[in-house]
Amino acid sequence: MFDKLIDKLKNSTYITLETTPGHSPVFAPIIDKIAELGLDKLVDGFSTTDNPLAKLKYNALFAAKMLQDRFGKPVLATMSMRDRNKIALQSDLLGANEVDVRAILALTGDPATISDQPHTKGVFESDSSLLLDMISCFNSGINYAGKPLAQKPKEIYPFAVVNAYSKNPKTLQKKMQKKIKHGACGIITQPVYDLENAKRLLDLRDAANRECCGEQKNAELILGVFPITKLRTAQFLAAHVPGIDVPNSWLEALRVASERGVEEEYKVGFELSKNLFDELKALHPKIHLMTANQFQIAKDILI
Repeated sequence: MFDKLIDKLKNSTYITLETTPGHSPVFAPIIDKIAELGLDKLVDGFSTTDNPLAKLKYNALFAAKMLQDRFGKPVLATMSMRDRNKIALQSDLLGANEVDVRAILALTGDPATISDQPHTKGVFESDSSLLLDMISCFNSGINYAGKPLAQKPKEIYPFAVVNAYSKNPKTLQKKMQKKIKHGACGIITQPVYDLENAKRLLDLRDAANRECCGEQKNAELILGVFPITKLRTAQFLAAHVPGIDVPNSWLEALRVASERGVEEEYKVGFELSKNLFDELKALHPKIHLMTANQFQIAKDILI
């Protein structure tokens, strides 16, 4: 399952769909919606988020296991450094390994100060590089302390993330290099909204791989896509989310459309998003689609 996913990442079309477990003890309704829309037939795999924005959600590892069991397709399970120390991170990796949850998206995590749980404290023993290093150790049959495990784990496939935009592109290149050096096989960008931005990111990825070539490490870039169908969403992303660049042309088109009504606003936003998806797929068919569980939009983008 995972060998096929990595082969597609390196040599073919690769599309994954993000799922966000809810504030609920059940994940099955999300799975049922994906099945109802036939989305599993349109993607190569899924991802599950790990308490994004430090808000309490259903566990990402359990959700990944349920998705894999239902659809027989690999899932990138997100693990955040915010909520676990070295012991807990490695313990989760061990348990996930036996049930074949073996693609891990390593994140540092949003700050605990914005959590919906009162007086929450972040753990943050390090950034996501520590988790990537733990995975490298596990893939060598040892734990992070260097002690051999009783049995070598099945191979774990580490993924990482990077911003889609920076005023100083060299900053993005250095971040990519760091994640590649720590073992990431795939690097997912924050949402991209411009073809030229995507081309720059690919150039930076190439440069980062060249810098790391002495260590025989190579990572593929996966372009993040988040469809925008509302002006206020575009304005929020442009003004408040670092590492994302929403073009002025999108903001203006959505502003004009919003004055004509909600339906026109949605139509214009969807067309912009769909055209972008198709352009990115033609340029570099390695895409991670994020729709905040708006799975009908995901299907409309993918077909």
